[in-house]
Amino acid sequence: MSNKKYLLQEMTWLEFKERLSEKPTLLLPFGSQEEQGPMAPMGDWMLTEILAGRIAEQADVIAAPTVPFGYADYFRPIAGGVAFRPDTFRRVLEDICENFLNHDLDHLVIFNGHSGNYPLIDQTIRKIKEERGVLIPCLNVWRLITPEKWEEFHPGFGTKAFGHGGDPLTSVYLHLLPELMRMDLIKVEAEKGEMIGLPTVGLNAVKFQGVDVNMAVDITDRCGNGIAGGDPTRSTAEIGEQIADYITDYTVAFLKHFKTVNTRINT
Repeated sequence: MSNKKYLLQEMTWLEFKERLSEKPTLLLPFGSQEEQGPMAPMGDWMLTEILAGRIAEQADVIAAPTVPFGYADYFRPIAGGVAFRPDTFRRVLEDICENFLNHDLDHLVIFNGHSGNYPLIDQTIRKIKEERGVLIPCLNVWRLITPEKWEEFHPGFGTKAFGHGGDPLTSVYLHLLPELMRMDLIKVEAEKGEMIGLPTVGLNAVKFQGVDVNMAVDITDRCGNGIAGGDPTRSTAEIGEQIADYITDYTVAFLKHFKTVNTRINT
């Protein structure tokens, strides 16, 4: 039985030092502490953390500790969330990357479990590319699911199942953390909110003549129960297992490819 460790937080510094000769790939997981509808726990980073651990072992990489806080201003009206300011998030991400880059560890992959983080991640990895000459890819965990897979997971409903407070997180919660779920608290609202006399779209726009017009939409502008989209009454643990397995398999395949490439530009 192998005693090999795959989580950085479980290693002694000497154990990690022994792994340096392998030039290991580091998986950097990020999530968010935010509402996920009335039925699910607020710590969506817990799902990212569990998946990152599974992926690290299967892909033979090392997962860094999960950062539980992200950029999620649109959830600030609801108590219990913890959101970084944009500059804080960028600095935290850059500091984490530099800790590895300064030891010549240049195979870093961001495993981003909160889609709202990505615009700031993009700014940061571009800065690192320009200043350090290293390419760092980002996998946006819940955006890895293709329309074909959505149809497979939700036959006849497909991508309409996708939404904050709906799937994929509700089903994955039911699969990975069922003891924390309160499906009895679900109340799906028939109507969503309006701003400036127009219907809201997701958490960043209103609809005018069939076109999305971006606005500073908060979750409470969109809905009263935290379910901004999708239909969590369709979510099941079985679907969650399929989604978790798909995300795991996809990420493992990407990491195996990424190990083989040169991440330094102009070398």
